[in-house]
Amino acid sequence: MKKKDLFIGLLIGLVAATLGCLLFLYFFTDARSLEDIKVVRTQGLMGKLITLGAIFNLIAFFILLKLEKELMARGVILATILLAILTVIL
Repeated sequence: MKKKDLFIGLLIGLVAATLGCLLFLYFFTDARSLEDIKVVRTQGLMGKLITLGAIFNLIAFFILLKLEKELMARGVILATILLAILTVIL
């Protein structure tokens, strides 16, 4: 049961970060297609975009803590750490 909750939290963290990235692109840039995202990557801004998208993990983390789902909240933290490593690589 513990590993399942941790994995669910990891998925929540990855989905929240992806949603944050997409919402940021939609509202603050003119990027509307996959080709526009490739332009963001060629400009070297993908790491910054992932970092901004990870802000949604903070919201997910506090919601899970409020619901007393500590293991899922740990999964969100794990997703944030993985995104930080990905940001350094990109």
